Amino acid sequence: MAIALARNGHESFLWGRDPQLIDRIRQTRRNETYLGDIEIPVAVEACADLDKVLQSARDIFIAIPSAAFPSFINSLQDRLKPGSRLISLTKGLEMETADTLDRVIARMLGESTPQAVVSGPTFAREVARGLPTAVTVAARPQSLAQVVAGWLHGPGLRAYTSDDMIGVELGGALKNVLAIAVGIADGLGMGANARAALITRGLAELSRLYRAAGARSETLMGLSGVGDLVLTCTDDQSRNRRLGMAIGKRQSLDEALHAIGQAVEGATTARIVPVLIRRYGIELPICEQVHYVLYEGVSASEAVERLLAREPKDEPGTFCR
Repeated sequence: MAIALARNGHESFLWGRDPQLIDRIRQTRRNETYLGDIEIPVAVEACADLDKVLQSARDIFIAIPSAAFPSFINSLQDRLKPGSRLISLTKGLEMETADTLDRVIARMLGESTPQAVVSGPTFAREVARGLPTAVTVAARPQSLAQVVAGWLHGPGLRAYTSDDMIGVELGGALKNVLAIAVGIADGLGMGANARAALITRGLAELSRLYRAAGARSETLMGLSGVGDLVLTCTDDQSRNRRLGMAIGKRQSLDEALHAIGQAVEGATTARIVPVLIRRYGIELPICEQVHYVLYEGVSASEAVERLLAREPKDEPGTFCR
């Protein structure tokens, strides 16, 4: 995202928790571990001093794993400049509560804290290379969405705005769990028909969740819903899909996570699927079976059998009204 901002003429700091990595980025203008030989523009200043960054910049883009999000936000108390605005790029939910991450910010930093979330079908390498990409920006206040979209919108990157923060965040979180399910099916060799069915019925699960949580159907049908779901379920750049494929090929969760070597958000979100089911009183059978496979010792093949054994139902309108 810092690279995309630089292309549009904006200077930024880039902070990370690994000082050695930040130093290498500063010296080489590369992040070879994650972005290969893509050059990081000079408008991006790599800095390992978080307090310097927080006191120098008003607007803070946060791109960290969801499991670390609450503790990081808590650490920002009394360290932000007056008027600071937070923009989340993280796709996940809070582990302890299953709350969306905008609620974490509001709870820890105050309801009046200006904040936005950017989501959509966005593989990092493609954004960094400047390949065509579209995102949704949702914010409170709504005027901030327009500001952030203006920063991002440029050659290769198109930004749309929304005021449905909960819908944008739920889509970004749950599509990762569904991508694990699709990956499992592909790892088991179940074919293209099964893949399409899982994506479609996964969309129905998202629709039930959106309706129960008060999100809007238009958001589900947008970039942060259908767009991100299709991307994550169908391309092997997706860490969630690759994790599912490894599980389908009988690797353990620990083995698969170690091989991928980066945070796999769907594995984190899958832990709290039962909390969502209880909170909203809805059925999420595909997401629930992913939870069982990853954390309850159910085999991938048994999970598929459970889904196939469910009672047949009518297929009403898939999307919430």
